[in-house]
Amino acid sequence: MFRYSIRGAMPEDAPQMLELARHLDTVNLPHDAEAVGEILDLSMRSFSGALKDPRRREYVFVLEDLAAQRIIGTSKILAQLGRRDAPYIFLDVIVEEKYSQTLDRHFVHTVLRLGHSYEGPTEIGGLIVLPEFRLVPERVGLMISYVRFAFMAMHRGLFRNEVVAELLPPLLPDGTSHLWEALGRKFTGMSYSEADRLSKRNKEFIKSLFPSGDVYAAVLPRDAQDVIGKVGRETRGVEKMLRRIGFQYCNRIDPFDGGPHFRATTEEILLVRRTQRGPAVASEPGGGQRSLLTVSLREAPYFRALPVNGARFVDGEVRVERAALDFLGVAEGTEVALLPLD
Repeated sequence: MFRYSIRGAMPEDAPQMLELARHLDTVNLPHDAEAVGEILDLSMRSFSGALKDPRRREYVFVLEDLAAQRIIGTSKILAQLGRRDAPYIFLDVIVEEKYSQTLDRHFVHTVLRLGHSYEGPTEIGGLIVLPEFRLVPERVGLMISYVRFAFMAMHRGLFRNEVVAELLPPLLPDGTSHLWEALGRKFTGMSYSEADRLSKRNKEFIKSLFPSGDVYAAVLPRDAQDVIGKVGRETRGVEKMLRRIGFQYCNRIDPFDGGPHFRATTEEILLVRRTQRGPAVASEPGGGQRSLLTVSLREAPYFRALPVNGARFVDGEVRVERAALDFLGVAEGTEVALLPLD
């Protein structure tokens, strides 16, 4: 009856997650077996509450094709960027005007300024859907992206007051960055791939080795200037979605590749505001609205979500067909959340 579902990732998902990572290979989901294993262990401990410090929790969601018993997508929430042992590192993009009355010449400069925070925002990332499923009519990419905001609404106290998303910029065919070649390599002596591998564990070396003063983009090669704050072709759909739900480019970029940071106040994110919580009540489907029904569980996989038709929020209750509750293993009266997908 149900074709797709979402749940918390588990350590036994490692082989399929490694295959997904081949299509992304970023800090949030590197194509590295050891790293993927560590990510999945951390996610399970985050969902279960075994990791006591909520700031260190990272939640990985997996999207399953139930017919094929196959993981076809994933997404992630990092509860907090920036801690004393691992600061949140970024480059602020500042506009500065210069004018000489003597020469009657006026310039508008883009200035890059290194910044860091030990109390940074929540981050969403790690979003990937296998290419052959990206255009299916069920819009599974929307589900695995939206589920993160429903989870935040369910557990608001675990997350920061701001949420950031770091989008990939245009990259070279081999995956390297024009900006890194022009800037990062000069101050670290490392190739993009070397720095990327190290940054998966800690970006402290950026804070320590990058110039502490302003860098004027005008002194960089044109191809490096052109990627500052730009969104790559593969992530334009994500940018469109983020803008639609309340995110904006915040004139901040990743120091590795120049990819833009989009930011929103957690309470003002449309999907967080639209998520409604209440006790589950079995009832006949009403209307045709399509929603994501979510629930946190006490046992593995600790979280499940299911796209449902006709569920509704009435008088403080989430009314949904019994088949959906049975599939999720949810008894009536259990608190669930409902996020419209339409």
